[in-house]
Order: sequence, then C-alpha cells, then structure tokens
Amino acid sequence: MRIEIWSDVVCPWCYIGKRRLETALADFPHADDVEVVWRSFQLDPSAPREATESLAEHLGHKYGGGADAGREMIARVSDVAASEGLTFSYDDAQRASTVDSHRLLHLALVEGGTTLQGALKERLLESYFVRAENPADHDVLRRVALEAGLAAQRVDEVLASDEYADAVDVDQQQAVAYGASGVPFVVIDQKYGVSGAQPAEVFRQVLSQAWDESHPRVQVLASGAVCGPDGCAI
Repeated sequence: MRIEIWSDVVCPWCYIGKRRLETALADFPHADDVEVVWRSFQLDPSAPREATESLAEHLGHKYGGGADAGREMIARVSDVAASEGLTFSYDDAQRASTVDSHRLLHLALVEGGTTLQGALKERLLESYFVRAENPADHDVLRRVALEAGLAAQRVDEVLASDEYADAVDVDQQQAVAYGASGVPFVVIDQKYGVSGAQPAEVFRQVLSQAWDESHPRVQVLASGAVCGPDGCAI
C-alpha cells in the first residue's frame, strides 16, 4: 500500500495529521506493507526567502486583529497539537519560503527512499514548530538535513542550485489535479483521498477499506469435506 501525503513544513495541521496517521498505522495489521511518500505543497508560494515579518503578524494582517490575534490562533492550534503529544512553541516563527525545504525532501527520497525522507520530514516539522527556526535559512536546513542522515555534499549542491524545483512544481500541480485545496491531503494507492488532519479512527477505517479492496477475499459459495492442518474429516 502506498500513501502519498501532500503537506507543507509550516502547516500545523500537517504535523498534527502526521501524528494521527502514525497512531492509526501503529495498530494497522499490515503496517509493514505500507509505504509513505511525502509530496510538496507550498501553502504560501509568495512567502519571501528572507523573512520580513513574524507568522503572528502575517496571520493578523491576513485575517484581521493584528499580531495579538495571530498569536491567539497559534495558541489554539498548539492546544490541539498537545492532545496528540506534540509540544508546539512557534510563537516567534517567521514567515518565509519553504521551497528549499521541499527540494531537500525530494533529494532525501531519491538518495535514501521513504525512510530517509520520512526522517527529514519529521525534523523539518520539529525545527519549525518546536524551535521556531526559519524554514528558508540554509544554515538551518543544512543542519537539519545532516541530522536526518543526508550527505553534506549533496545537500550543499541542492541548496546552491534550483535542483528538484521542477519536482516541487509537479507535486503542486498533481495536488490541484486531485482537487486538493489545502493540506494535509492524503492519497492511498492513487484511489482514496482523505482531506485534512482527520482523527486516527478515520484513518484506521480508510486504511482498512483500502487494504480490503486491494486484497479481496474469495467468497465461498459452497463447502464440503476438506483436509486441513489438523487432518482430514472422515
């Protein structure tokens, strides 16, 4: 089973949804046969590479109420995150571009598959929501990428270029084609879509349904004498 997740590294519901999906997978009997791939989705493609305002200020300008209202929004979603075992502390986070974070996620997938990509995704989310680090700062991205296990030379090469920028665009276009208007957006086996950070129970139901439909059982219409592990009926 292949699970593709469109998300952004500065999306709080993406981090919350990640934990809820992980909770669902923890007791999914076929979890060892599940592959999770992270796809790129920039919530704010116009965000600058050099931060010019805080996230609280940006939210306050966008939705009204100023920086204080922005901080209240951050506090509310942080309370939800706490219920999933996450400790958010990003009141001082800056609004900045995430394109380079996404390019490194594509590098991780190519260099080390879904395991390495998953490790980098977790560290990028933690960097922003736990330590309020700038997602566009190359020094931050380099440190986080090396902590996840990427090779320094390749990280430096990607950050110094536009490598994988086209892959980021392709992901974004595919999300639109699927009808996604926000993230997280989860697609299972290119057939089943789940929008938003759904509760773990919803993910459990979708996983079970997707698995059962892709691994149908034979409907037994008649039965008779058989031989089994315990012998043959006489």
